[in-house]
Amino acid sequence: MADTKGFSSIETPGYVGFANLPNQVHRKSVKKGFEFTLMVVGESGLGKSTLVNSLFLTDLYPERIIPDAIEKQKQTVKLEASTVEIEERGVKLRLTVVDTPGFGDAIDNSNSFGAILEYIDEQYERFLRDESGLNRRNIVDNRIHCCFYFISPFGHGLKPLDVEFMKKLHSKVNIVPVIAKADCLTKKEILRLKCRIMQEIESHGIKIYPLPDCDSDEDEDYKEQVKQLKEAVPFAVCGANTLLEVKGKKVRGRLYPWGVVEVENPDHCDFIKLRTMLITHMQDLQEVTQEVHYENYRSDRLAKGIKGKENGVKPERDSNSQVVANSVLGEKDRILQEKEAELRRMQEMLAQMQARMQAQQ
Repeated sequence: MADTKGFSSIETPGYVGFANLPNQVHRKSVKKGFEFTLMVVGESGLGKSTLVNSLFLTDLYPERIIPDAIEKQKQTVKLEASTVEIEERGVKLRLTVVDTPGFGDAIDNSNSFGAILEYIDEQYERFLRDESGLNRRNIVDNRIHCCFYFISPFGHGLKPLDVEFMKKLHSKVNIVPVIAKADCLTKKEILRLKCRIMQEIESHGIKIYPLPDCDSDEDEDYKEQVKQLKEAVPFAVCGANTLLEVKGKKVRGRLYPWGVVEVENPDHCDFIKLRTMLITHMQDLQEVTQEVHYENYRSDRLAKGIKGKENGVKPERDSNSQVVANSVLGEKDRILQEKEAELRRMQEMLAQMQARMQAQQ
């Protein structure tokens, strides 16, 4: 008799077992790990690095050298990508944070976002090239899934640079506006600034990342959480990596003469809401990047390659898009040639059969 150890009879009639499929996906995902790329953009001194370190409880910039005032005058916008492997309860996250030192620090900032736009397009181009290549199993996804845009708390709304930057990028990346150093403002000032920023975003037609609506069958607590997150945009935050003792408890915060600002206290700032938004909607941010921003880029690049071929225009030799377009068009040509060859074989077989029938007659 065969050994059936480990296989128990199904007690529930009509139960097949595919209800266990989500567990299989979960195990596979946990084993593979997750990837996420976050870009932080804003002027120097707004606490971008501190906030990112606070969000993920890590030190992404252990060897960073902060430039002095003279060096800042000569500094141009450059992009620095820092990758760290984070593990929590057996789940691995490969986090890449792209910082933009030098943004908005010059007297003339008209070309501050050129390097950032170029970097985002380069990541889409690289992914498109890898996706169209032969080895598609181990593609590293370095596309920007989310962009925290830091807004200064010292103004009365958005600066012209803020408006121009977000208008240039909103069709390429998920923008999440963040009011930096919120501990500089009172609660009334924060509310006033939030309303002003949202009005300006709407009036300029800027599309920020929209938190997805809840389904009707979602839990009421989750619906309330999403509602609070939507109302909190733009998130007024402050970061801190220092542990302080408050009422016998260790908390991360900033010490002032009048008291302590607790980073993880929702009554003090929106740090917890920002982290909740990022973690609970990380998958959605990746899906929007894939299905909206990347697909738009891919369609534009392939359309340019096809249009140039139809018009007899020879695209630039050094264009990466032409390589991708040629590979896609080459694949279509190959399939078409195979179909034509198969059709010819069938026609030859039909002609041979007709010849045999005529010979028999």
